[in-house]
Amino acid sequence: MKGKFITVEGIEGTGKSTNIAVLEAMLREKDIDCLRTREPGGSVIAERIRGLLLRNEEEKPADLTELLLIFAARAEHLAKRIKPALAGGRWVLCDRFTDATFAYQGGGRGLSEKSIATLQTLVQGELRPDLTLIFDLDPEIGLDRVSRRGAPDRFEREAIAFHQRVRQHYRDIARREPERCVLIDAAGSPDEVGRRLRGAVIHRLPDLQ
Repeated sequence: MKGKFITVEGIEGTGKSTNIAVLEAMLREKDIDCLRTREPGGSVIAERIRGLLLRNEEEKPADLTELLLIFAARAEHLAKRIKPALAGGRWVLCDRFTDATFAYQGGGRGLSEKSIATLQTLVQGELRPDLTLIFDLDPEIGLDRVSRRGAPDRFEREAIAFHQRVRQHYRDIARREPERCVLIDAAGSPDEVGRRLRGAVIHRLPDLQ
């Protein structure tokens, strides 16, 4: 039986890593075998591309180069980890996926959504997440959280207006695709947000009760 593909999305500082760990624990409590992974990255070559994308270099990549690198990493990730796991019946929990590309490169950078959708079809075919959890937060709060955990990466250093556009794009995705996406308020303590996450997941996936 094919596994389920669940993605976790949101702007910087929404607690995605913390909450994907909560979700993983929920699955393991039900003896569901799962793969926890991330984008960009998740496989050897994809992680090398991640380094190119996140490092603060003197010369940053052109916006189109950034987009193509992201999909190159995704193609590797899908071929080496995600598709084999799903085919083997494992559930896949992925920290960011193509919604992040529409939000960051489409909403944030202003690249053509049509171009992103063309690459999505080329790289993914018909594969789409079964469930996407989008953690929503005021960018100023999110960036304040990020500032406390070390040196910011290239995306975290973008202007507040960039992050506001990304957030709005995520909200638009959630509104357009309510059958697949759940918007979760990421304000509050980790315990509060974790409870919201559990409630949303159990509502969508009653077998996890």
